[in-house]
Amino acid sequence: MDIGDCYRLLGLRSGASFAEVKASYRRLVQQYHPDINPDEKSKEKFIALTEAYKLLQTVAPPEEITAKPKAVKLNTNATSVTFEEFNTQINDTKVTTKVTSTTVMPDPPSIEDIEQRLKWKTYEQLQRFLQDKKFPQAIALVEALAARLPEDIEVRQWQAISYQIWGRALIAQKQLPKARIYLKKALKTDPHNKALLNEIQQDFQQLGLKI
Repeated sequence: MDIGDCYRLLGLRSGASFAEVKASYRRLVQQYHPDINPDEKSKEKFIALTEAYKLLQTVAPPEEITAKPKAVKLNTNATSVTFEEFNTQINDTKVTTKVTSTTVMPDPPSIEDIEQRLKWKTYEQLQRFLQDKKFPQAIALVEALAARLPEDIEVRQWQAISYQIWGRALIAQKQLPKARIYLKKALKTDPHNKALLNEIQQDFQQLGLKI
């Protein structure tokens, strides 16, 4: 089940907020909960709704977003971002946010401000997923962010490197056909990143294949 399927299952448009996801889930489970509707198809529907809700909890944009956290930004020069640099950030960078009770925003935030805050909050979550080796969740999260910010160079780099990290993990698990798919997706996502290309060439050598 991908992100789009989850939204459709809950009867929502893609990118609906977490509040909308929560409200729709609560409404639907009242209809399909096994205690209310013991039919077998209703039970299957309830399970699917619950799985969709759990996944969307990690990607649905929140209604309120706090201040942009401090983070070490990836170099926006696409030719210099490497797996090692990104992985070092995942292991070493601690992202902190400090908001005091006296913080006052004199003007409503702009759409651009909100998008940037969402971007960096998502980046924090992406780091946690990759640290914990929750690769499917990480991929779903970064793909949702890329769909929301399709012109953002940094997001495209995060997406490509997340594909590469997952591909390398699949190589270690001997799931070679699937590893090849994700390594190719990494190249397709960030085709001008020469450092990434060199690394993936080495990854393909481990597979005994050419790109």
